[in-house]
Amino acid sequence: MAQGFRDLDAALEWLGGHVDYERTSPTRRDVPTLEPVADALAALGDPHRDAPFVHVTGTNGKGSTTAITAALLTEAGRRVGTFTSPDLHVVNERLSVAGNPIDDDALVDLLGRLRAMEAATGLGLTRFELLTVGALLWFSDEGVDAGVVEVGLGGTWDSTNVIDGSVSVVTNVSLDHTEVLGDTVELIATDKAGIIKPGSTAVLGDRAASTLELQSGIARSNGAAALWRRGEEFSLVRNELAVGGRLVTITTPFGNHRDVGLSLHGAHQGDNASCALAAAEAFLGCRVDADVVAAAFAGVRIPGRLEVLGTRPLVVVDGAHNPAGTKVLADALAEEYVVAGTTSCVVGALRNRDATELLAPLARLGVARAYCCRADSPRALDAASVAAAASALGMAAVVVEDPGDAIEAAIRDATPDDLVVATGSFYVVGAARGRLLGLPGHRG
Repeated sequence: MAQGFRDLDAALEWLGGHVDYERTSPTRRDVPTLEPVADALAALGDPHRDAPFVHVTGTNGKGSTTAITAALLTEAGRRVGTFTSPDLHVVNERLSVAGNPIDDDALVDLLGRLRAMEAATGLGLTRFELLTVGALLWFSDEGVDAGVVEVGLGGTWDSTNVIDGSVSVVTNVSLDHTEVLGDTVELIATDKAGIIKPGSTAVLGDRAASTLELQSGIARSNGAAALWRRGEEFSLVRNELAVGGRLVTITTPFGNHRDVGLSLHGAHQGDNASCALAAAEAFLGCRVDADVVAAAFAGVRIPGRLEVLGTRPLVVVDGAHNPAGTKVLADALAEEYVVAGTTSCVVGALRNRDATELLAPLARLGVARAYCCRADSPRALDAASVAAAASALGMAAVVVEDPGDAIEAAIRDATPDDLVVATGSFYVVGAARGRLLGLPGHRG
């Protein structure tokens, strides 16, 4: 194959040679456009037209909502393709069909086809645009009959917005990525609502009435066929702590789902589950059977989200990476992870975060010590700056540059009755998780 790669390393090296806005500081482009992605897909025969999609965005919770929606549709008998970001350890994690990530051989072949497409068309795509096109092409190859696609950033100008989701989900809205999406909740809410397409069902999960009203108006202007709004068409009626996760009751236009066990931790996962169930039922056009919901909710696993990786001391990793996320994390720790000893955190952040605002919820929780590291990203905030913010909030701050070394130090210094939580960035969580599980360094 003229455009093929000799092995996975060569393929990943080629992919890594493209502009990567996940690892460099993105800014709002003067003339944002989806044309490169659309042109690439056209050159490949428009594979994104081969299956219907659920399209998911939101400031927080979109990854979990994507995973739960995919689990529901899979249990309902659909062959589901999912596209998510970021990955914790390997790029393969982002593309999966029927719950299985793309294997190395298929990924090498897929990237070879994308290189051939670029050579034939003269197009120059970013890394994320290539992964988006690759996912949609692979889903077509695999004959999926449903796709669940997570937005990378924002909505309107995210490369995934080339799809016409039959269901469009906005989980919630808060200030994040303001350098790209705008510096008000209204601007961010508007950008995210841009994924809502003519004829689709819009599932809107924000708690704020003003945001729901704004996004409902955009949905109507965009030609949405139906609106499913939190607290109106669907509701989370019960969301309680239970053994192994949550106990939830959710209502949708198709009926009630009472007292269902959810194998995820944190009250926020009840919110995500309600959006996911609404999305699945809107997609299928009917009530999802109780046994399907029970199996999907009980079986879903989401690495890096309030994931327990050790006991004595209790070790938890969570990818909270903005102030709204760390508040949710702190609330979950206070409800579900009360320990007799003290709590320490391993934390790193990116430069576009205010470290003080990021850490404040953990300080209010009573975190005693912060092991401050540098996230494995060119956009990382230096560990000393993270430590300065932690100290100003009253935490004892220790600088340990490498996230893997930091989690080991925190565990070594802890007593069996303590809690250690790693957070602040998916780059920190991935590195800490990899060290604890004995996984090789990040690939791809």
